This record gives sequence, C-alpha cells and structure tokens, in this order.
Amino acid sequence: MPNPTAAMLVIGDEILSGRTRDSNMHYLAQEFTRHGIDLQEVRIVSDKREAIVTALNALRHAYDHVVTSGGIGPTHDDITAPCVAEAFGVAISVRDDARAILQARYDRMGTELNEARLRMARIPDGATLIENPVSGAPGFTLGNVHVMAGVPSVFQAMVSSVLPTMTGGRPLLSQSLRIDRGEGDIAGPLGALADRYPDLSIGSYPFQRNGVFGANVVVRGTDGAQVDAAISELATLFPEALQQQA
Repeated sequence: MPNPTAAMLVIGDEILSGRTRDSNMHYLAQEFTRHGIDLQEVRIVSDKREAIVTALNALRHAYDHVVTSGGIGPTHDDITAPCVAEAFGVAISVRDDARAILQARYDRMGTELNEARLRMARIPDGATLIENPVSGAPGFTLGNVHVMAGVPSVFQAMVSSVLPTMTGGRPLLSQSLRIDRGEGDIAGPLGALADRYPDLSIGSYPFQRNGVFGANVVVRGTDGAQVDAAISELATLFPEALQQQA
C-alpha cells in the first residue's frame, strides 16, 4: 500500500519578495520522510484571499494531507484562517477555547489581550486546535488541512504537536553515490536501472568541482532491500563511485 501523500502551502508576500528565506519546507520534508508521508508538492502564494483559497482547494482535493505555513498572526495581512473557512464553506469566529489559551498566556506576561491579538483566536467552525507551546496562539486542523504559523520555531513545535495524529506509512530510506562523470555519460545506465526498479526513486543531481563534472545519484524507497540492491548495481557499473550519506 503506498504511503499517504501531502502538499505544503506557504503563504506570505515576504517569501515571494525574497525578504524572508523559507526553512519550514525543508523541516517538514524531513519530518514527513521519517513519518512515512510522501510530500509531493509545495506552493508559495501571496497574502491575497483569492490566491490562498484557490490553492488550498486544489491541494486539499489532490492530497491526503495539506500543511499551511504563515498568515495566522495578529496583523491585517494575516488572512489564512478566514481563507481556510471560505475554502471549506464554514463560518469563522473567536472561539472560547482558543481565547482562553491566549488570555492565560497574556495574563502570565502581564500583557493586554487586545483586539489585534484576539484575531489569533479566530477558528473556523468544526476545526480542532493544534497546540503551540512556543507562543501560545494555536493552529488548527480542518478536514485534511493543518494550519500552522510561519515563524520557524513555532512551525516546528506545531508539526511536533500534530504529526502523531497524522496517518503515516513506511519511512522513506535513501542512499547516495557520488559519480565523477558527466550526466551524459551515466544517463543510459541510470535509465535502465530505474526501469529495473520501478518502485524506487532514482535521482541524479549534477555538480562541478575543480573543473570536474559529476553527479550525486540518490536512490530512495521504502524497501531497504531494493535500495541496497540498486546501490550495489550502481557501484558495480561505476566502480569509482563513492558512497555517501543521502
């Protein structure tokens, strides 16, 4: 049985402008790999209602899981929560349990829970909260969509909170060989190898170092015996290859 599939929707003008470098996708890909969830697509959209709703509806119907990142803070451009509600056709309002979490946190800090901060307690009808042990303001899950903050430390904490609730599969295993030949020299044998191992993903990632052309060939799959066999064949085809961590 194939592993569950997933997509990620990264939301924010600051990502598209280059002002902020996204690290959440890299973290999520690693965690999903360990959990046996196949991350197949990542989209980045601006802080615009139509863009978010359109992308979200496309992804949630195409994949088993969707994780969003960004746009659930207290400012005017944090519109992810109402966009998720619109995509699902449900109402959104300040919810008592989310408000209580925020109230308790700001009371401890001696800070007012003002109207702007209260925006972070807006939860679509039918959603369940995702714990946020870092800054308090919860994310939420609605259907197969998991809505999380964009700040990396908070995003990672939310992933840790929700991952145990997500159906996973067999962890994805990988091995890598460095071959100091150009891709044009190895393309034929790699294609034949991929045909012999249709259940594996075999990728070639070229490099140039000190005037030498080469490629890192990465073999991935959930069957460790098949991965080992494919790597052994590669090492036989290219005895100069160096095995390295994938």
